Amino acid sequence: MPTETSERQEEGDPLTEAWLRRRFAAGRAVAPIATGDGHLWRQGEALRPAAVLVPVVIRDAGLSILLTQRTDHLYDHAGQISFPGGRSDPGDASPAATALREASEEIGLPHSHVEVLGTLPEYTTVTGYHVTPVVGLVRTLPALRLDAFEVAEAFEVPLAFFLDPGNHQRNTLQYQGRTRYYYAMPYGQRYIWGATAGMLMNFYAFLTAS
Repeated sequence: MPTETSERQEEGDPLTEAWLRRRFAAGRAVAPIATGDGHLWRQGEALRPAAVLVPVVIRDAGLSILLTQRTDHLYDHAGQISFPGGRSDPGDASPAATALREASEEIGLPHSHVEVLGTLPEYTTVTGYHVTPVVGLVRTLPALRLDAFEVAEAFEVPLAFFLDPGNHQRNTLQYQGRTRYYYAMPYGQRYIWGATAGMLMNFYAFLTAS
């Protein structure tokens, strides 16, 4: 039986479109590393459904992840690095519909440029959202149109960076009398942490599970 290592060797470079498609086509259930702790601060409250798009961009140098830097004046997660996404609207037929709509609104990424591959485990944020990450493959990234109110910048990080355990941190902080644990993946001068890093850890677990 071929092992994951042999499958990667067959591809030459594991981080190819074909390899990524096989991981989703296998239909495997992988336990999440991080699920969020927002429910601890929202006891008795109904969590609001939301979705984000995890855009995997095909580049000549390999696959990359498209991320955004939120503007500093936003009420929730101001200035943080995130995926395009937001709360579900009543007219959204699915989490994928929410993620695609939000990506179109926030960064001008057309639905037609995204092929949805699947979803990752849901993540609960301290701001009261139950977030479904939707992984989408972007073959050709068009010129983006950023919503200046919400998005300060959009940038890419090689997928290989997130799949290297040496780039994963697990830290703690005190918040309203509780100890919170969170993941971080600093990339150069950019500090990727919190919910975004937690979802990336789940993507890492999904892609590297045997």
